[in-house]
Amino acid sequence: MERPTFVFDGDCAFCSSCARFIERRIRPAADVVAWQFAGLDVLGLTEEQVSAAVYYVDAHRVSAGPAAIADLLRRAGLVWRAAGAVLGLRPVTALAWPVYRWVARNRHRMPGGTAACALPPNHPARAA
Repeated sequence: MERPTFVFDGDCAFCSSCARFIERRIRPAADVVAWQFAGLDVLGLTEEQVSAAVYYVDAHRVSAGPAAIADLLRRAGLVWRAAGAVLGLRPVTALAWPVYRWVARNRHRMPGGTAACALPPNHPARAA
């Protein structure tokens, strides 16, 4: 793997809006790819995993949710790296998970979200 990859749900308008923001404003040294177009086998991920959370994959680690976002931010400019360092602290990441899950469950209500973003009742991201 030459460059790290950040994987998101391309079927979700809110997630796609966030990915465009990442590409335009944060500009990380990583590929930002919808899981529907990513080689999940090459990345070592399953459809179940990537439909439940964003993922960051590089040659040395695989992370999900807020930890993936922290890893992605650490591959960007100075201010973003600092934010990634803070988000990557274990207590901060642990506190961020409930927020991340809440956003995942309510992403259809977020700016840019559509009814197509809503998760089905039995979706893994609805756990916890």
